[in-house]
Amino acid sequence: MITVDPGRIAAAAMLLCAYAGMCAAIVRSVRARVKTPAAGGDWLVAYASQTGTGEYLAEQTAATLRAAGLAASSASIDTLGADVLGSGCRILFIASTYGEGDAPDSAARFASRLAASDASLAELHYAVLALGDSTYANYCGFGRWLDDTLQARGAQPLFARIDVDRGVGVDAWQHQLSHLAGTSDAPDWSAPIFQPWRIDSRQLLNRGSAGAPVYLISLAPADGPLPPWEAGDLVQVSPPSDPGQPREYSIASVPGDGRLELLVRLHLHDDGSRGAASGWLCEGADNGGTVALRVRQHSRFRLGANAGRPLILIGNGTGIAGLRAHLRARVAAGEKRNWLLFGERNAATDNFFGAEIGRWHRDGLIEQADFAFSRDGAGPRYVQDAVTLRASQIRAWVELGAAIYVCGSLQGMAAGVNAALGAAIGAGQLDALAADGRYQRDVY
Repeated sequence: MITVDPGRIAAAAMLLCAYAGMCAAIVRSVRARVKTPAAGGDWLVAYASQTGTGEYLAEQTAATLRAAGLAASSASIDTLGADVLGSGCRILFIASTYGEGDAPDSAARFASRLAASDASLAELHYAVLALGDSTYANYCGFGRWLDDTLQARGAQPLFARIDVDRGVGVDAWQHQLSHLAGTSDAPDWSAPIFQPWRIDSRQLLNRGSAGAPVYLISLAPADGPLPPWEAGDLVQVSPPSDPGQPREYSIASVPGDGRLELLVRLHLHDDGSRGAASGWLCEGADNGGTVALRVRQHSRFRLGANAGRPLILIGNGTGIAGLRAHLRARVAAGEKRNWLLFGERNAATDNFFGAEIGRWHRDGLIEQADFAFSRDGAGPRYVQDAVTLRASQIRAWVELGAAIYVCGSLQGMAAGVNAALGAAIGAGQLDALAADGRYQRDVY
């Protein structure tokens, strides 16, 4: 007869329970990790990008790490799970600054969550590449804030923050990456080279305006075919008087037009001198002369997944350039659920592309067009006032799945439109649209 010791049975049961609990904990841990972008590798490169430069550098950073045999992935900072910072990850942050020291749109929710949290981040190893422009008072403001906040929560920097002034200083980041990766065999980070483009035509659009002159400039490659681009993309122009500091402009046309068009306002300094790039494009270069230019993707302002949605386009001034490209692409694709809200000074002199927009509206290719001319004294004064006036209709369009794209001046317009949209549909709903990619801005 076999006798069974009750104590041994209890001990075995306890051991089995402990083992099952350990397995369950491991499963929960794995499931938690796979919800974060960092699960794909040893390193996560998180970017906060407004016009695409940060995203480009993040991709190059991840490629450099992978070339050294490390598992690395890149992701927009707005996709990071709430727990990723405390999960013991190694994260390289590439942080652009928007406006006067603010976080880019894609990082706003992340910054709010981080600011509101007091959780320890002692397990986080990180580094920050801060992108900025030293002509602004709060140079690299978001990157500096991010670095200070992470350190205040106990995160451990892999090396000191690197500040980049309009592209100058990226080589220091590459140098640090070579140490992390243990190799100097890094991919080529060089951006597409500037190519010579020919100015085919230049047309003054606002003769007699109270504002500075605005020109529609048509360009073509000096040699070879047009390169590919999409509505929402940008060009960088390298002016001959300041070739190390290229200027960016929204493209106002689509490849199907057979030309690349820019809408450029001549910048006048207080001493009467012209802006290096705008002066060259608007006055300095002769028709038939060449301009050093390259096309750059602006993925956050492309339509992408919003291509089949109703589209609300809001802007002012030369911001109509990027909106016009979207309208031309939509018209070519047969998408008619388009609504433009545009603001400028005077209808008589500053209604850029007004005849074209009016024709599209009459033909049913734009469902609605609203204008605000601040100097005319009739109707809404600014484009944000037009948004407020049409609040109920905007709510209805959003409920039908519309996306909202804003292009134009950072000062005044961008904040005013953002506030008006928040009042129209609710600040929480506007944040949700941004998180879903249905609220995009290209402001400068």
